[in-house]
Amino acid sequence: MKNLIPALALLFSVLAHAQNFKYGVTGNFHRGSIAGVHDYSTGKYGGGLGFFAQWSLVENDVFDSAWLYLTPQIEYNMQGENAKADRDIYGLQKYHHDYIAMQVYLKWFFHQGNMKRDVFLFAGPRIEYMVRQDVNVDPAYDAVYYQYNLDDEVKKFGYGVSMGVGLKINQHLEGFLRFDRGFSTVYTKNTNNNTYNRMLAVGLNYFIDENWW
Repeated sequence: MKNLIPALALLFSVLAHAQNFKYGVTGNFHRGSIAGVHDYSTGKYGGGLGFFAQWSLVENDVFDSAWLYLTPQIEYNMQGENAKADRDIYGLQKYHHDYIAMQVYLKWFFHQGNMKRDVFLFAGPRIEYMVRQDVNVDPAYDAVYYQYNLDDEVKKFGYGVSMGVGLKINQHLEGFLRFDRGFSTVYTKNTNNNTYNRMLAVGLNYFIDENWW
């Protein structure tokens, strides 16, 4: 993780001199949860904010006709979940995990020849590293349910996949709907279930640079 940010900065610096390079900021509002644990999950609403770079993988011209891009992205994301026991006598249990995450997307626009549409699909691998943990749990709940949850040890590093669909609004702005699904285990002691992060988000990409050719 220590080498991730310098490596990404170097990548952005190199690509900044490449043809068809663009960059910007991204933000999302999402509902996250952790699968396979904590009885009834009510999910957790949170936000994410980050930076992205983008450059075309196919020929592009003055009319912005490229339909395939590579888009690396780094962001700060507030994830985790809120949950209730099957007997609602303990109140709401909070398991809030904040991550610095990176995705590398392939971004594909619907097109016919050089006529590119405004709708696109994107998908790619995701890695994440937990930088903040805030747990607020009733001790009485923990005493009863710990033997099932086994949730006192959280794995900081995770990986998974991120995918979605988007719409180009104008030359500077895109909207998107995104789903992230983890493949790694969140709680290392819980071997009863596959505990992984998942998230459904809506968001916007704003291009700061307007180098379209």
